[in-house]
Amino acid sequence: MKANKAAVLTVAEKCKNILASNWQCHLSTIKADAKGSKGEIYTSKVKYIVKRGKPYVWVPESDAHNVNAIIDERGSLAITTPFPGPLAHLLKSVQKLPSRIALTGDVVLLKEKKAQLATEKLEALILSEQKAVNELSYTVRGVLSSTNPVFTSRSENLQGLTDGGENYNIYKFDLRSCTYLSGTGGTHEIDLGELQTSKADSLAPYSAMLIDGINQSESRRRALVLFCFTYLNARVKDAYILSLDRKGTDVLGKVPNPTSNEQFQWKEFRFTFKEEAPDVEALCCQLVEMEEEAIKKVSSYSGLG
Repeated sequence: MKANKAAVLTVAEKCKNILASNWQCHLSTIKADAKGSKGEIYTSKVKYIVKRGKPYVWVPESDAHNVNAIIDERGSLAITTPFPGPLAHLLKSVQKLPSRIALTGDVVLLKEKKAQLATEKLEALILSEQKAVNELSYTVRGVLSSTNPVFTSRSENLQGLTDGGENYNIYKFDLRSCTYLSGTGGTHEIDLGELQTSKADSLAPYSAMLIDGINQSESRRRALVLFCFTYLNARVKDAYILSLDRKGTDVLGKVPNPTSNEQFQWKEFRFTFKEEAPDVEALCCQLVEMEEEAIKKVSSYSGLG
């Protein structure tokens, strides 16, 4: 099952999915004091949402970014594809980085009225995602049953911004550039016009939950092994979901190392869906259908079907 141009997202769409699937990023600003900018970079992890294609970041009042941005508004955001649970350990063990984006722009403090509007948008987003999860079908809830939402749910992690436990300043991030860095080390500069017109998958906010739900389940990982064998004729010993989008899924499979009969290596495979999955329900249904089809094929090979 070879991917073609129609079977993969554009790079701009991948960037939008990364923005929509994560909720935290590394914000960097230029260190400053009363005498002005020092030229050194200060970085900390902050949480964000996307409104009309633009990131809005919540910075604790005690964070040095608040002083830095007064003197020099220039900043950058580094955002990765979420890689929760066992996937994080696997990527670290094979020294593989997830796909990520680097944004440069201006960090602009929101005044009281606009900050209130951003807060209302955040609260509406949290409620909307929580309602959507509660209304998921039995099939999807089964996939998510293996994950811990404390680590993988965007709405769960953004909830802390509204509970009154800490005071925040809210900033709009005005983009000046966007760079996509693939997991294989490739770098792509993205046209901001193309980025603006591209849309994120509606399932992107739930991708971390889906990926971890599958990877935490031994039975579902065995299904991925069947996928590799029946669809790509690849014999793998183990497999993990690396990423999901409306057009397909990327899987890391443990395959024999051609340089040694006793060692294995991890190889990336791409599976394309028969039809685009517009939402979480459709994606999970396609995965279930692929699993059933793979089991039938394996059964027929072994003479059991």
